[in-house]
Amino acid sequence: MFQWRGKALSLVVTALVLCAQEPPTIRVDVNLVHVIATVKNQSGQLVGTLRQEDFEVRDNGVPQEIKLFARQTDQPLSVALLVDTSGSTAKDLKYEIDSAAKFLKALLAEGNPEDQVALYEFSYDIKGGTYGRNYAGLERQLRLLHGEAGTSLYDAVFYAGRDLEARQGRKAMIIVTDGGDTTSTRDLKTALRQAQMADAVIYSIVVLPITNDAGRNIGGEHALEFMAQGTGGRTFYPEVSTQLDRTFNDILTELRTQYLLGFYPRGVAPTQDPFHRLDVAVKTPELRVSSRNGYYGDSVGGGSSDTRISVSPERTAPAKKKKL
Repeated sequence: MFQWRGKALSLVVTALVLCAQEPPTIRVDVNLVHVIATVKNQSGQLVGTLRQEDFEVRDNGVPQEIKLFARQTDQPLSVALLVDTSGSTAKDLKYEIDSAAKFLKALLAEGNPEDQVALYEFSYDIKGGTYGRNYAGLERQLRLLHGEAGTSLYDAVFYAGRDLEARQGRKAMIIVTDGGDTTSTRDLKTALRQAQMADAVIYSIVVLPITNDAGRNIGGEHALEFMAQGTGGRTFYPEVSTQLDRTFNDILTELRTQYLLGFYPRGVAPTQDPFHRLDVAVKTPELRVSSRNGYYGDSVGGGSSDTRISVSPERTAPAKKKKL
């Protein structure tokens, strides 16, 4: 009996040693990735009647199973309205305020009762950022806007993205500016990254104080197009005095005709690059889809067996400094 117990004890000790020598299991934390998509036909008309099975999603080229699908007409919406009040846009500010006020009135009157808006004013400083749905209060804030020196466009996008990141439901950022940036402490890619982490769709409205190509800020305009394309949004170039109302109305219509897609990333090999490329398409070749081009997850570090792999969107950012 003693001999058998001794052998049993030896086997247990040996098993524990072997277990201790085995590499730990790699944990994979997978969060639901949300994608907002807009679909148009060849004539540019919005298509809002598609079904879940009409869509295809690829994460770094790997097909994904869509687990969440909703047409966006009734989904709550958070809108960050960013208005450039720098000196270069001062002459058109009245038109911008009038059109923005009409847009906000229609948005809050016709949409989901949980829709909310935050107004951001940016010149050298960024001011505002409180969400609500009191139209009278928002209009009063708009009417108080006035021109100041400097343009911190990228900082404004960054801070608005930070605020949107914590909010639930759909998110959109509407930027009214001439595209110039002279005083931001963050660059274009940092601003876009924060907007993508917030799942926000950017709509850029470019006001042109100088219509002559020789005097326009072409680089700034391209930067706005880059941010809009990276989030699945659009860029508009309206004649301020005659087309601005229509531009805001087009944005409102598009916000009411979006799709929400969600998937849990599966089969995506971890890479050194934290940016996951997203491709969203529909099975009907005549239709065109606009959606964000990717999301950020944790990259692989060091390659050791106990490395924690995560494909969930990053949720950290520097401390916020904003004048309210």
